[in-house]
Amino acid sequence: MKTKPFSTLIHAAGIALLHLFLLVMVSGYAQQASQDGLFGSKEVLSIELSGKLNDLLKDRGDAVRYHFMTLSYTANDSLIAIPLKVKTRGHFRKSRANCNYPPLLLNFSKERTPKNSLFAGQDKLKLVTPCQGDKYVVREYLVYQLNNLITPKSLKARLVKVVYTDSLKGKKSDPLYGILLEDEDQMAKRNNSVVVERKSVKPERTQPEDFLTMAVFEYLIGNTDWSVQFLQNVKLLAKDSLGMASTVAYDFDHAGIVGAPYARPAEELLMSSTKERRYRGYCISDMTKFNGVFAFFNQLKKEIYDVYANPLLDPGYVKSTTKFLDEFYETINNPKKAKAAFGYPCDPNGTGNVVIMGLDKN
Repeated sequence: MKTKPFSTLIHAAGIALLHLFLLVMVSGYAQQASQDGLFGSKEVLSIELSGKLNDLLKDRGDAVRYHFMTLSYTANDSLIAIPLKVKTRGHFRKSRANCNYPPLLLNFSKERTPKNSLFAGQDKLKLVTPCQGDKYVVREYLVYQLNNLITPKSLKARLVKVVYTDSLKGKKSDPLYGILLEDEDQMAKRNNSVVVERKSVKPERTQPEDFLTMAVFEYLIGNTDWSVQFLQNVKLLAKDSLGMASTVAYDFDHAGIVGAPYARPAEELLMSSTKERRYRGYCISDMTKFNGVFAFFNQLKKEIYDVYANPLLDPGYVKSTTKFLDEFYETINNPKKAKAAFGYPCDPNGTGNVVIMGLDKN
C-alpha cells in the first residue's frame, strides 16, 4: 500500500486547519453582525410572541418557570420563527397589582435559532413590557439611548412593537411597545471586562470617573432608585474578578424624566416626587472634582436634547422634558446651584447617605 509523502500530509493538515480557522472567523463575524443588527438600528422592530400566553402571564410567583413560546418577525418578505423559552422576571413590575404585563426573560437556543436571523448568537435577552401604558416604555427606551451617548459602559436597547398571541385561544393583543436589552455579559465583553457580583462595595471604592459620570447622569434623569452597595439597578464591571469595578446604570422606569404614574421615591429620601432631583453620590467637598464631568455633559448637550426630537413623543412631553433638561444645565453651570445640589451628600442633616436596598429580583 502506498503512503503519501510526509510533506503532503503536512500540507493537507495545514489546509484543513486553515478551513477550520476560516469557519470560526466567519461564524464569529456572523454572530457579531447579528448582534450589531439587533442593537445597531434605531428602527422599531415588529415581533410576535406566541404560545400558551395565559400560562406565562399568570406565572408571577417567587418560583417562576420557563414556558415554551415562539418569537417571529418578518425580514425580506420572509417570516422567521424562532422557538425559545420565556419566563417572567423582576419584582415590582412583575406584580399583577402594579403592572398589566410582567417583564420577560427570553432564553434562546443557539441550535434552534436560525443563523441568518437578528437573534443568532443571542443567549438571554430581557424584554421590558408595558406596565401602565406603553408610552412610558418609549420614554424609558430613550433614557437607554441617553446612557449610550454618555458611556459605552451601558446596555444597548432596541425598541420593539410586540403582538402577544395566545395560541390556545387564537387571540392577539394590540401591538405594544417593548424594549429588548443587551445581555450584560455581551456589554461587559464589549468593554473588555466581566460582570462582577460584589455586594457591600462602597461607591468610593469604584472607578471615580465612571462613578461620577453615572451619578451625574442619574441626577440628570431624576433617578434615585439605585445603589452600589446593594447592586440596586447597578451592575459592576471589572477587568477581572479582583479589579476595581466600574458602575453601570440600568432600569430607569422610576426616573423623573420617564414620568411613570407608579414611580415614587423611596420614603427614606423624604422626597415628594421623582420630578424632584436628588444627587445620590458620596460626599465630595472639593467642587473642582466635578469640573471634568460637567464639561463632558456640556459637550454632549446638543446630542442629549436631540434624543427627544423623536416623532414617537407627544409635543407636551417634549416641551416638559426640554424644561427638565434646561434645569439640569442651569444647575451644573451655576457654581452656587451646583454646590447646593452636588454637595448635598456632605450635609449631615440630609438624606444623602441613605442607601437604597431595593427588592430581590429574578
